[in-house]
Amino acid sequence: MTEIKQKLALKIDAVKALLTSIVTDYESATFASSYGAEDMVLMDLICKFAPEIEIFTLDTGRLPKETYSVMQQAKARYNRDVKVYFPEAADVEQYLTQNGPNAFYDSVELRKQCCAMRKVKPLKRALAGKDAWLTGMRRSQAVTRSDLPVSERDQDHGLQKFSPLTDWSNGDVWAYIRAFDVPYNTLHDQGFASIGCAPCTRAITAGEDIRAGRWWWENPESKECGLHVKAK
Repeated sequence: MTEIKQKLALKIDAVKALLTSIVTDYESATFASSYGAEDMVLMDLICKFAPEIEIFTLDTGRLPKETYSVMQQAKARYNRDVKVYFPEAADVEQYLTQNGPNAFYDSVELRKQCCAMRKVKPLKRALAGKDAWLTGMRRSQAVTRSDLPVSERDQDHGLQKFSPLTDWSNGDVWAYIRAFDVPYNTLHDQGFASIGCAPCTRAITAGEDIRAGRWWWENPESKECGLHVKAK
């Protein structure tokens, strides 16, 4: 147990040092939180060690009620504003009119169109004018993130992108949550390892990849919403 605590302490120190350097080196940095387990860990660390970093979230309009519950808990716990960005109403109206409310099940193209209007376009608004942004992504989450660096230039948005928890394991994340009593989405207790929009997320079974419950009807190689895909 002592060894686990020491390992976690070292990881916390590394993130603290990185957050401190981001505040020093970048005039306007922002953290994109989806209120998943990793993001709650990073939110807790930012509120403790780098409160100057802004926090925002993308409300797609189709989030599970449990996600809204943890959003409210976080508001009470940390007593700070989290900026909320919604999709443009006209985009949603056009998509639903042309394709129906659940067209994302029909093809990867239609699913990506839905993600684009509900996530990618609002993200561009959220990052406008920023120098750096942070995510809670980790390498062990998916095959699409296996080579995820701690810091990289985001050419699409013209700013620096940081993933402070990139080398954290799932065990590290939950050890932190338990050690510091961090609020978390209760869907995690029901087998939901990665949580997005309600119709595109399911629980996983033992042995499945941590993101197997996201867009489970697609191949693993296509399982990104577009927020973290580099332009070719």
